[in-house]
Amino acid sequence: MAQTKAQDLRASSRDELKVQLVELKKEQFNLRFKAASGELESPARMRVVRRDIARIKTVLGEQSATAKQ
Repeated sequence: MAQTKAQDLRASSRDELKVQLVELKKEQFNLRFKAASGELESPARMRVVRRDIARIKTVLGEQSATAKQ
């Protein structure tokens, strides 16, 4: 799964973003578990997942801020 762009995320609905967020958090947990046990093949993937989570949270925050206005 490649890095997603904020522009692509803004085109998604709130429900889709929440589903993606849950999936990425599960992946992040699994990556942390593999890193702790020494089975992690690609440490760079942890950074990509963490940044994708941050992007989704940012877009969700933007959407909720515009909904309140």
